[in-house]
Amino acid sequence: MNFQDRRVKILVGLCVLLCLVVGYRIFDNIQKNKERAARINKGREVAVETALPKRVTIVPKMIFSGSLDPEWQAEVAPKVDGRIEKVFVKEGDKVTKGQVLATLEQVDIDAEVLKARSEYVEAKTNLRKAARDLERYEKLYQAGAVSEQTVDDYRFAHENADAQLNAALGNLRGKESSLSGTNIVAPADGIIAKRYFQEGYYAKSGNVLFAIADISTLKTVINIPEGQIAGVAVGNEAKITLPAFENREIIGKITSIAPVADLPAHTFSTEISVDNPEGLRAGVFATVKLVAEPRDNVLTIPMHAIVMRDDQKTVYVVDEENKVSRRVLAVGYCNEEYAEILSGLKDGEVIVTRGQNKLREGSKIKVDKVEKEDKAGK
Repeated sequence: MNFQDRRVKILVGLCVLLCLVVGYRIFDNIQKNKERAARINKGREVAVETALPKRVTIVPKMIFSGSLDPEWQAEVAPKVDGRIEKVFVKEGDKVTKGQVLATLEQVDIDAEVLKARSEYVEAKTNLRKAARDLERYEKLYQAGAVSEQTVDDYRFAHENADAQLNAALGNLRGKESSLSGTNIVAPADGIIAKRYFQEGYYAKSGNVLFAIADISTLKTVINIPEGQIAGVAVGNEAKITLPAFENREIIGKITSIAPVADLPAHTFSTEISVDNPEGLRAGVFATVKLVAEPRDNVLTIPMHAIVMRDDQKTVYVVDEENKVSRRVLAVGYCNEEYAEILSGLKDGEVIVTRGQNKLREGSKIKVDKVEKEDKAGK
C-alpha cells in the first residue's frame, strides 16, 4: 500500500468519525429538548372552560337554496322533415293535449300517400286473383286435368301475393303516419315556454320547434345531508321565499325523498311541490326553509366546543387526571348554538368548550368551571 492510499483511508476515517460525532450531538440535543419540554408541560396546567354534554329536545330548522321549476316540461319536434307552413301558437299561450301547434307542408307526403294507397289496392286485387286461380287449379288437379307441379306454382303465387299485400299495407301505414306527423301537436296540457322557429323554416325530424311546460304546479329539489334527514318526511310543509317577487313567501309540501343517499356527498334528494294558481313564473331562485319533527332527549354540545382537524369534527375530552384527548365526532343537526352528537361522545364525559387553541394531545388542564347537565329543551 503506497502513501497515497493510506492518506485516502485516513481522510475517509476522519469524515466518518466526524459524521458520527455530529449525529450524536444532534440526537442528544433533540432528546434533551424533549425532556425539557416534558418537564415544562408536566408542571403546566392550561386554564380552560369545560362542560358536560346536554340532553335536550331539538326542533331542526334547515335552510336550502334552489330554483322553482315547472312540474313538467318537454320539447316538441316533428317526426318528419318538412317546411313549416303554419304556426298557430306563440310564447306564453296555454295549450291542451293534442292541440295542433304547427303544420308542415303536405304536398309531397300527400303524393306519397296516394301512391301507397294505389299500391295497396293493387296488391289486394292481385291477392284475390291469386286466390281464385289457386281454387280453380286445385279443382282441375282433383279432376286429373293438371299436374301437381302446376297447382304448386299457383300456391306459391298466392303466398307471394299475400306477402306483397302485407308489404303494401305496411308502406301505406308508414306514409299515413308521416302525413299525420306533419301536424305538430302538444303532448300534454301546458304553456308554450319557447318557440324556436317561424313559418317558412325547413325543419328536419328531431329539430325542436317548441318547449312546453306545465306551471300549474311548481317544484324545487334540495339535497338534505344525512345528518339532518331524521324527522323529515313526505307531507311536511316547507316555506319558500322568492327574492324575484319581493321576497314573497309561499308554502309547499315535500312530495318525495330519495330512498338512497347520493354519494359521495351523502345527501338525500328531496322534492318540494307547490300549487301555482296565480301563474308565478318558473325558473326563479328560491330559498327553502324546513322545520323537522321535534326530537327528544338528544345529546348535544356547544358548537364552539368543536375543533376541526383534517376535515373532521373533533372535541377535547377531559379524563380523571385532568388530561385531554382529542375525540372524533359523528355530528347530526347543527345550528349556531349547538350540535347533535350521533357518536364519539357519551353522557357525563367532560369536554373543553373554550381554550382549545392552547391544547394538544395529553395536555393537562386547570378546570375553571364545569357546567352541569341541563334537561331543558332548546
